[in-house]
Amino acid sequence: MPYQPPLDDMIRTLRDAAGLDEAIAQGHLGDFDDSLIEPVAQEAARVASDLIAPLNRDGDRIGATFANGTVTTPPGWSAAYRAWREGGWNGLSVPEEFGGQGLPLSLNALCFDMWSAASLSFSLCPLLTLGAIDAISHHGSPAIKQLYLPRLISGEWTGTMLLTEPQAGSDVGALRTRADRHDDGTYRIKGSKIFITYGEHDMAENIVHLVLARLPDAPAGTRGISLFLVPKFLPDANGALGARNDIRASGIEHKLGIHGSPTCMMSLGDDEGAIGYLIGEENRGMACMFTMMNQARLGVGLEGVGIADRATQQALIYAQERQQGRAISSTANASDAIIAHPDVQRMLMQMHALTAAARAICYATALAIDVSHRASSPDVASQAAARAALLTPLAKAFSTDIANEVTSLGVQVHGGMGYIEETGAAQHFRDARITAIYEGTNGIQAIDLVMRKLAADKGEAMLALIHDLEAIAMQAGQSDHAPLKALSAPMFDAIAHLKQASLRMIETLNRDPSTALAGASDFLRLASLVTGGALLTKSALKAFAREGEVPASLKAFALAQFFVTHIMVFVAALAACASAPMPSAASRDALLNSN
Repeated sequence: MPYQPPLDDMIRTLRDAAGLDEAIAQGHLGDFDDSLIEPVAQEAARVASDLIAPLNRDGDRIGATFANGTVTTPPGWSAAYRAWREGGWNGLSVPEEFGGQGLPLSLNALCFDMWSAASLSFSLCPLLTLGAIDAISHHGSPAIKQLYLPRLISGEWTGTMLLTEPQAGSDVGALRTRADRHDDGTYRIKGSKIFITYGEHDMAENIVHLVLARLPDAPAGTRGISLFLVPKFLPDANGALGARNDIRASGIEHKLGIHGSPTCMMSLGDDEGAIGYLIGEENRGMACMFTMMNQARLGVGLEGVGIADRATQQALIYAQERQQGRAISSTANASDAIIAHPDVQRMLMQMHALTAAARAICYATALAIDVSHRASSPDVASQAAARAALLTPLAKAFSTDIANEVTSLGVQVHGGMGYIEETGAAQHFRDARITAIYEGTNGIQAIDLVMRKLAADKGEAMLALIHDLEAIAMQAGQSDHAPLKALSAPMFDAIAHLKQASLRMIETLNRDPSTALAGASDFLRLASLVTGGALLTKSALKAFAREGEVPASLKAFALAQFFVTHIMVFVAALAACASAPMPSAASRDALLNSN
């Protein structure tokens, strides 16, 4: 089924809900010209629908293949990637110093939303490359930047992240890949990695691997991990490719979904050792890798938004066409389209509202990152950095959780045909499942929110967010539009639950960390629902103020109203769960004992 990006919704979310127009008006984005938004978005939409989306079915049906150490991507993918990078899309939000276009990350987020919806498997390659660019930009030596960044930014070379090992997934400190110092200042790396996205492929002439490894005299755990750049082919000082490095794919995984994306098992040092170059300082690799991972976590959140949007769009079209049964209010003798049935309408509205809220959170996260880098005021930049750090686990976890929920509802709307591969609804469901797992499982995102973001500043960043959400609720209460005004009371109630839960969580962390961690996922969902509902209401307020009672503002209001009255109402239960005491040890044993 074809894909058409919902450009009006996306641009409205960026401008109104995320706050791009406010940031521009306040001078926080430097000399960015917002007249570029629509032409960039329109061209990105054309590329997504005409170039990338047609790859999606063959990517799933045929998939990437492996033979004799070589990975072949599905038919048409290499040509599509070449056209995509020649269009300059890889360097959209990258600084101009090494060939980027220097546009805001938030505009690039809008584009990645489209790439992910068009083909999640395809979008993974540039996502990892952007992460590599970010890590090298922040931590690479001048020589490494000069050699590698222009070619990564152009998309001529692609990037990967080699972190996971069979015994070291989320527990990075357990990794065993070894790096030995060499006389010429390079390192020789030996070990194996698994689950490496685009670790080998045929879409670019070189692949730049960022590898976590441990030096012989390194401290134990994560304090003893270093980050190395390991190219597939060793380039000379001018970028001309020379000998093949001692790093190879030993196979690819057979997966539930994202079949077009090769997930590789990588072997380093089968001969004399893969030649690597230190990024950052020895034993400081985790700090460097987190630069890459934070970018990737937002990107994965956008994957969730994109695939949820694709599933929603497809389910809506199917529901408008599929004739089945008679609606309760129907007077016709023939069957009605299933969209006439109230429960189908409920599912479609839930899909749409969840997707819209997740999109708003992701775009707001990207904009906060932009302001943290571009604002002239150090105080504004610092506050934006704190907001971005707080929102990142929400963007990743909530957006990918709802991707699983929305794509499941998409199968349900299709009924039996949704369970059949022919419609494509099942592919969205299968593809979405990984997004809640990779780049830090959603449970880890919840731990990050509670243990790092909330605990680090004793809730200061969260209280600042709550203050902004209260301002939106207050503005709704002052609206001349009675239906918008009616959203104020439930919003204030939900925000109060978030504030109380935040304060209780901080207190529980000090008293009983195990209980705090047990409630962390519920707390993240609570924070996401309140934030998402408030941002949708903010968008509705701005649309109504600008346009009045016209379809555009009514759509924005309909999303906010449904979310606040049908989804955000669950915050009271989530707040209770987030602070509920852990069951006794005896009860846990009874539930968790395999016997």
